[in-house]
Amino acid sequence: MSTTSQLVRVPVDGGALTGEFLAPPSARAVVLFAHGSGSSRHSPRNRAVAASLRSAGLGTVLIDLLTDAEGREDASTGVHRFHIPLLGRRVIAVADWLAVQPGIRELPLVLFGASTGAAAALLAAAERPDQVLTVVSRGGRPDLATAALERVRAPVLLVVGGRDPEVLRLNQEAARRLRGPHTVHVVPGATHLFEEPGALEQVAEVVKEWCDDCLRSVREQAEER
Repeated sequence: MSTTSQLVRVPVDGGALTGEFLAPPSARAVVLFAHGSGSSRHSPRNRAVAASLRSAGLGTVLIDLLTDAEGREDASTGVHRFHIPLLGRRVIAVADWLAVQPGIRELPLVLFGASTGAAAALLAAAERPDQVLTVVSRGGRPDLATAALERVRAPVLLVVGGRDPEVLRLNQEAARRLRGPHTVHVVPGATHLFEEPGALEQVAEVVKEWCDDCLRSVREQAEER
């Protein structure tokens, strides 16, 4: 069977967020990518990780968190890329849209945030605790989620490059504020964008293992009931 591909258009604030849902047959979960810091659904790094996750049986949603008009404005002014409350509301809007889509709503939801998108994903997880299986951050700024960190109950994986000392420090500080299960995973030799050979492959592998563990835990809890 071939991969399912679906155009995603989520209405928000008089506009729409544009993206794509891709899933292998019998997908075990769906991973919603929250881009940040001027990035978009076309981010080559997130697309590479998404492709690897699909090979492991996970569906992916790559979607812009800004409308077309907002994206144009942000490209020239940078006004929206650090607006965490706005980005967080957009992740929530997409999560709520996914929660009512036939063929998607049955799948556990993973939030995957990069850069400022990590803070947006954590904010969404705090607001939708019953919808989110886990949150993953790649080179993210979870510290920008501020007070929402202490309300996140889903397991959180923070992946940081070993040669990204300031972001590593910020991730470690944010981790201390999390109340739920969490892990800081350092990719040795990787800088902020994980551009080194093999770095993104390492990110994808640790994310797949993390999601497998989270799905296994949910399944075991269901069997115990």
